[in-house]
Amino acid sequence: MSAKITILIIEDEMPLALLMVNLLSRAGCEVEVATTAKKGMLLVEEGNFDLITLDVDLPDTSGFEVCRELKQRHHSRHTPIVFVSGRSCLEDQQHGLELGAVDYIEKPFSSLDFASRILSHIRQAKEVSC
Repeated sequence: MSAKITILIIEDEMPLALLMVNLLSRAGCEVEVATTAKKGMLLVEEGNFDLITLDVDLPDTSGFEVCRELKQRHHSRHTPIVFVSGRSCLEDQQHGLELGAVDYIEKPFSSLDFASRILSHIRQAKEVSC
């Protein structure tokens, strides 16, 4: 991959968000964190992210609603979204994918698997946009 990779993590559990930042930073990514949907949406409007990770259960709204809104906005329509959630039921996973997410990673996750999947989705998105 060429230029710097920028990722937005929308996650309200700070210890988990910091773990994700650490894993992705070690892989060479620049990472920003939002602990609420509102803050995440503001960061999306201000920046240009290669990928967004999104928790389903946020303090101010559902991650599903955030995904729906991101996919409707011109600025973020094509940004890959990966749900990272403690919800493990198949219906939630299917719902997230139907809303336009490219993946649904269950918590707790393997550190190696997490970074590999995130970077793979970024590579795929860059290949498609070329």
